[in-house]
Amino acid sequence: MGTTEDRAAIGQVIDALVDAWGRHDADAYGAQFTDDATYVTYVGTYYRGRADIVESHRVLFDKFVKGTRLADRVLDVRFLGADAAVVTGRGDTFKGDPPVKLSKVQTYAMVREADGRWRIAAFHNTKRRPLMERISFRTAPGLVPAADR
Repeated sequence: MGTTEDRAAIGQVIDALVDAWGRHDADAYGAQFTDDATYVTYVGTYYRGRADIVESHRVLFDKFVKGTRLADRVLDVRFLGADAAVVTGRGDTFKGDPPVKLSKVQTYAMVREADGRWRIAAFHNTKRRPLMERISFRTAPGLVPAADR
């Protein structure tokens, strides 16, 4: 499932997010989400709906993440049917040079809407804790993900 064109279109949505973040354009950022999308930040804040996502980012761009850019790397795209996909990636905000290691893990639930355009229906952002990962992997090696073995 999932054509080359679908994968490219999904990649374009992620690229548009990164671009909008870099321009601090909350409207362009929000345009990548469905009207009823959900958005969970790495601190656990839950937003529902494109309008809520746009307004929260308008404030973020003016305050806490002012002057930052967004780094994003897609790890996996898994299609759940012709019109739905789960995208897992790593990301981070930064000023200056992009970080070598990205500190967040992100999950996007993507859907193809009636207009044929892919959009984000749900987003979840989790901050990685590398020290805790190393400790748990060392004391319980069975926790190491298969891809990292």
